[in-house]
Amino acid sequence: MNFDGKTYWITGASSGLGEAVAYELAKHRTCLILSGRNTYTLSRVADRCQTLGAATRIEAFDLTDFAKMEESVKSVLADGVKIDGLFNFGGISQRSFAIETPIDIDRKVMEIDYFGTIGITKRLLPHIVENGGGLIVATSSVVGKFGIPYRSAYSAAKHALHGFFESLRAETAKNNLQINILVPGRIATNVSKNAITKTGEKYGITDPGQATGMTAEQSAKIILRGVARGKKEILYGGKAVAMVHIRRWLPRLYYYLASRVKAL
Repeated sequence: MNFDGKTYWITGASSGLGEAVAYELAKHRTCLILSGRNTYTLSRVADRCQTLGAATRIEAFDLTDFAKMEESVKSVLADGVKIDGLFNFGGISQRSFAIETPIDIDRKVMEIDYFGTIGITKRLLPHIVENGGGLIVATSSVVGKFGIPYRSAYSAAKHALHGFFESLRAETAKNNLQINILVPGRIATNVSKNAITKTGEKYGITDPGQATGMTAEQSAKIILRGVARGKKEILYGGKAVAMVHIRRWLPRLYYYLASRVKAL
């Protein structure tokens, strides 16, 4: 796949992997539609993308605000913009034991990570298919492949994304639609700091393994290389990805290790 001169919509573009991928795509003289909650931060990202060669447009909304999301999509399409692909990076993580986590927290994580992701996807999907196909990238996690302590809601949402996008891939096999599922391990972003706890407050701590994880910049290069090659799943992020293979090939070892993973 060639990214040059195409138009891509990126959610979660104000930080982390979304921001890093935006900069990499900008080098291909793309047109980027940048979404997130913070207009000021998106403006900073947009400015840098422009210096790298991209044209940009900001569409700010919360992934749980479906009315605003719908308004943004209608506005962009009404202007005659042809969307070649969607990169889904928006989301939130969680840090609390299932037994002490109110159901409202599970719902919040699912609303953002699952329903928010498929919400923007469903709104752009008909347009992309009608224009001859394109690209949809979904961001899961290694815990979308297995479960570990302190991530029950987050892991559940990521498992759900795998089911949805694998089904969508099968349904659209004849529509020239490429679907890539990203499976990151430990990436040095603020995802754990911004994770929510059982009270709904920010966790505020960088997980030890994450602090020394792969950088977002390194990850962005791997992501685009994998997307360009058409890889259906793109695993990256250090030693954490080994658990995906252990879960598949050595399940008894996985069960032993998973129950001994430190929560903090």
